[in-house]
Amino acid sequence: MIDVTERRDALLAAAAGGAAVTGSYLVTGWTLSFVVRPVDQTIVNLTPGPVVRFAIESLGDAGHLIHIAMALSVVVGLFGAVAFAGLRLAARTGRRATGAAAAGVGSWLLAAALIGVSTGALGAALSAAAVVGIGWLPPERDRTGDDSADADDSIGGVDAVRRRTLGIVAGTLGFVAATVVGRRSVATGDETLSDARRSEGAAARLRELESASVAVESDGLNGMVSRIDEFYNVDIAEFDPEVAAAEWSLTFTGETGSERTVTFDELVDRPVEHRAVTLRCVGEDLNGPKLDNAVWTGTPIRPLLKSVDPQGDCNCAMLRGEDGYYVQFPIDALAEGFLAWGMNGKELPASHGHPVRVLIPGHWGETNVKWLSEIELLNVEDDGYWEERGWEGTGEVKTVAKLWDEGITELSDGRIELAGHAYAGTRGVERVEVSTDGGDSWTDADLSDPLPDADVWRQWRHVFDPDGEREVVVRAVDGEGDRQIREESGSVPSGASGWVRRTVG
Repeated sequence: MIDVTERRDALLAAAAGGAAVTGSYLVTGWTLSFVVRPVDQTIVNLTPGPVVRFAIESLGDAGHLIHIAMALSVVVGLFGAVAFAGLRLAARTGRRATGAAAAGVGSWLLAAALIGVSTGALGAALSAAAVVGIGWLPPERDRTGDDSADADDSIGGVDAVRRRTLGIVAGTLGFVAATVVGRRSVATGDETLSDARRSEGAAARLRELESASVAVESDGLNGMVSRIDEFYNVDIAEFDPEVAAAEWSLTFTGETGSERTVTFDELVDRPVEHRAVTLRCVGEDLNGPKLDNAVWTGTPIRPLLKSVDPQGDCNCAMLRGEDGYYVQFPIDALAEGFLAWGMNGKELPASHGHPVRVLIPGHWGETNVKWLSEIELLNVEDDGYWEERGWEGTGEVKTVAKLWDEGITELSDGRIELAGHAYAGTRGVERVEVSTDGGDSWTDADLSDPLPDADVWRQWRHVFDPDGEREVVVRAVDGEGDRQIREESGSVPSGASGWVRRTVG
């Protein structure tokens, strides 16, 4: 049977485990050096494809929270076990310092095994040792209360021990909360493109896009360009690679006439373009929010591909990123792509693939590999990361018109404004049709001006007089004259389809 001392030590060990993880986070932040990162990556890598599909379909973004929560729990448990061993050692020797030292050294060894010898490992070790050192009490303090004058709180009975233990646990929770809040309050603004000419070129393109927009009353709806901090973001893991531009290179390998490696300095010296490119996530719901647009600064990939003379029989390539992600792609489509190092006039943020990512016109967002490091020319086709998990998202995007909550606005004259975005990849959007009677009749919406960029969304707007509750339906027609698919389908395996329907009024 577990006695009072062991129960107390188990509680203190859990607090020490939490403190160890928090101490690492205090030093490293949410980076690759955080002790939770390797465990989270292992969970992601080992999760079977059907489970991943179920999580995306059923839980959406919350699926990421589940695997990071699992990783946090595992790591807290591991450090907690080390701390418990330290507390037990202190009980056997009757020495507080021995237990604290054992917990500290054991935690340091564990952290070093996870992330290497680093300040993050030291932060974890010191935090765990502190909780064990402060929290441990000699066994005689666990005896039931003695009401004599000697039995004060400093020597104390069970109540005093309980208060002290809970106080340490509460203090640890306070340490966790203060660290998380403090870390999140640190600003991490993106840097403006260092080359003034390129910065000015991006700014000119941004102004061109905004001048093409259609005026809407909604305050919350994106215009023609999404803000960087609001641009949707999907990765296979929670921790972004840390790649310095000076250390980055892109290597062409495999079935080539000659292999080639391009450094960042060589890349940015190539001809520069500022392209408006829209991205849409293959895993989103039909009317989901993962559709955004930006002006990207970079260089075309075709000349680089031509220089290595692709020779594989399948006319295909595998693109690989520093985060372990990979996707197979036809060379003909890849040749139309773009290697981007800037976004909306800023340096490409870490969360969007700093220093370089690829953008493939008209294809689902999953094909646009971040932190790009290798393009392997293949002789036979192979599955990419998501194909191995049951998806087919490397094809062209499906035509869609969106109507989000932010696009439904009651005007001062009582009318209802409907507004949103439509996207059809390189086919372009020819028109958006709106029905306010459930699909019995249709009206063409007002559209933003067309842009020379093929792979960019258009805004749409329609105003009507409400007459009670209405079923609103929106659908887009692409530049080839094909209407948005009517049949509804989920996102798996090749993207959601259907007409967007909303009840308004």
